[in-house]
Amino acid sequence: MQKFILALDQGTTSSRAIVFDHEGMPVASSQHEYPQHFPQPGWVEHDALDIWHSQLACAREALAQANIAASQVAAIGIANQRETTVLWDRASGEPVARAIVWQDRRTAGICERLREAGQAAFIQARTGLEVDAYFSATKLQWLLEHVPGARARAERGELAFGTVDSWLVYRLCGRHVTDTSNAARTMLFNIHTLRWDEELLALFGIPAAVLPEVVASSETVGLAGEEWFGHAIPIAGIAGDQQAATFGQACHRKGLVKNTYGTGCFMLMHAGDAAPVSRNRLLSTVGWSIAGRTDYVLEGSVFMGGATVQWLRDGLGIIRQSSDVEALATSVPDSGGVLLVPAFTGLGAPHWDPHARATIVGLSRGSTGAHIARAAVEAIAYQSAELLAAMQKDADCAVTEIRADGGAARNDLLMQFQADLLGVPVVRPRVLETTALGAAYLAGLAVGFWESSEDIERQWQVERRFEPAMDADRRAFLMGRWTRAVEHAKLWSSD
Repeated sequence: MQKFILALDQGTTSSRAIVFDHEGMPVASSQHEYPQHFPQPGWVEHDALDIWHSQLACAREALAQANIAASQVAAIGIANQRETTVLWDRASGEPVARAIVWQDRRTAGICERLREAGQAAFIQARTGLEVDAYFSATKLQWLLEHVPGARARAERGELAFGTVDSWLVYRLCGRHVTDTSNAARTMLFNIHTLRWDEELLALFGIPAAVLPEVVASSETVGLAGEEWFGHAIPIAGIAGDQQAATFGQACHRKGLVKNTYGTGCFMLMHAGDAAPVSRNRLLSTVGWSIAGRTDYVLEGSVFMGGATVQWLRDGLGIIRQSSDVEALATSVPDSGGVLLVPAFTGLGAPHWDPHARATIVGLSRGSTGAHIARAAVEAIAYQSAELLAAMQKDADCAVTEIRADGGAARNDLLMQFQADLLGVPVVRPRVLETTALGAAYLAGLAVGFWESSEDIERQWQVERRFEPAMDADRRAFLMGRWTRAVEHAKLWSSD
């Protein structure tokens, strides 16, 4: 009987499930968007039950489309939007409040007070992270302080905290766990000892009783209940979405780099088996843990990647669907001098400015929706170019190519402009859904579906290679102009 792996790819705006065969090729998939909640400016929330129901529906539909029985699924792998913070009742399994999404900025003030108190260096030394509202610690702190009775209940062990991976595993099999890659994104986890840090818990006022057990990224953690799919299935792989994509892109050796073009953009470089130290405001974080070894990565995070295109669709209404942006943007030869800095929720690496706000500069009477659309596409590439520049300063090895994935990587205009700005080739793989693929690989390794990472590396295939075609002077001019535009966006809401 042929076996398969079921990957659950729980993202910021949609849940997805993909069935992969032994060659690492997708057999069937299903995707469901779910509601986004914006109760106040800078606040972003999800109903955790929407996440669960949409993910379960996708998984069932993918199996049905593949026309396979649950008994043919060797394992389930989970990749998830990171940092998003869920707090639920252990007994009932019901959330006690909406999940606070990674994009949410409500705790920026808490982070400022920590920096003013001189805690940033201590936190970075333990966690590899910048002090920022992006991460889970201050989100959980906020929930414990603002949900009536939550702190006392958490201290009694009645509530469970988790990122989305923990939430899904709990619903599927009742176990409260997270893997090292997700734990490393909470700002509560010591990436050197690979344990929850007691001093960090005290600093943020987080009771240890609320935390999940930390497990490896590739190991069987439980069985998805028979009630969900008609047959119990091992849950054997867990990783944050960007680490999963890095693994799925076969970036298993030091110096290999991938960039995911999703809701945000996330550039990760494999940094070896020791946590690197960034001098350029990148993140040092866990990549994955397998069979007693932990691999680390350097990461740069852009908050608004494909979400900028969603804004063109939902906010401005100049496109009907996100895939329309390439045609509109290529209808003009360039952006006509227009630059869009998409700091809708602040700026991520290497700026880390929660008070920056989105800005459009360079408009003239001749500017059209097409110019703004092109500026939006180019903004994704500009932000990623800043990440690579910082990464190359930190790294002790040359970057020779960028492996691209994510939905926006289908956009040829974006990929070519990205190669031009970076000055190195951008390589698009045959399987773009590398986040789900990475989760599948981690699960498959745990149950012997694949034997080794070398098996995975042999399966990675190139679909198209975009070579840089821009001269160095033009590249420097454009990046200089981008830097000026970013300065206009900074600190806009600080008053």
